[in-house]
Amino acid sequence: MNFVDTHCHLDDEKFSDDLIEVIERAKIAGVQRIINFGGDLKTSAAAVELANRFSGNYAGVGIHPEEIADFDKNSAEKIIELAKNKKVVAIGEIGLDYHWEKDSEIHLLQQKIFIEQLEIAKSLNLPVCIHEREAHGDALKILKTEGKNLRGVMHCYSGSLEMAKELWKMGWLTGFDGPLTFKNSAKLPEIVKAAPREMILIETDAPYLAPVPNRGKRNEPAFVVDVAKKIAEIRGETLEDVARYTTENAEKLYNIGGIKF
Repeated sequence: MNFVDTHCHLDDEKFSDDLIEVIERAKIAGVQRIINFGGDLKTSAAAVELANRFSGNYAGVGIHPEEIADFDKNSAEKIIELAKNKKVVAIGEIGLDYHWEKDSEIHLLQQKIFIEQLEIAKSLNLPVCIHEREAHGDALKILKTEGKNLRGVMHCYSGSLEMAKELWKMGWLTGFDGPLTFKNSAKLPEIVKAAPREMILIETDAPYLAPVPNRGKRNEPAFVVDVAKKIAEIRGETLEDVARYTTENAEKLYNIGGIKF
């Protein structure tokens, strides 16, 4: 079985002492490809560096909504330059996050920069990885208007089933991570059960959100298999089925067929 961890952050300092071992454990677990996402210019460049260093690694570049303070014309130009690398497969992670930031003016600025980065994705013909937290209505509205003719994924999905159905109709995928395995996963199992196969991706968001049975520990790409196991349990499918179609979905969305570790 082959798996793809479609969202992680191996550039994080938590991997500074054992990155090679982490990647080896991923290989042993069957995780053949990993997509690392940036959240600012520094981490985007680091994601590209990792992608160039390891054959099974790819990169997404962009400015996270919590990192927009220094976004300007030069930032956009640098993202475009980074995205020219052949191992860059997406713009992201970008989007909206209203969890910590309650200022409506900052929300408007997040929306503006989100839209600007969607335009970058359009210009480069790249898919998008979206971070969205407690901004469901605004995110959906923007995707319906400014996200036309784009494809992508709502990373670490946290919205409602109704919103997910709207996203699926528009061709947007939903990414599922460790929280799906938590006892308090609430509505996520219902959403996973209802999701069309072609709209599901598996992720870790490592080093964050480690799934059961490793909850509370540092997350790593090998643990994406535990997310796949939970999806198989919820949907009454085999792990082989989940591995196959989530890998196919990742290959199709990110155009990463072929090259593995």
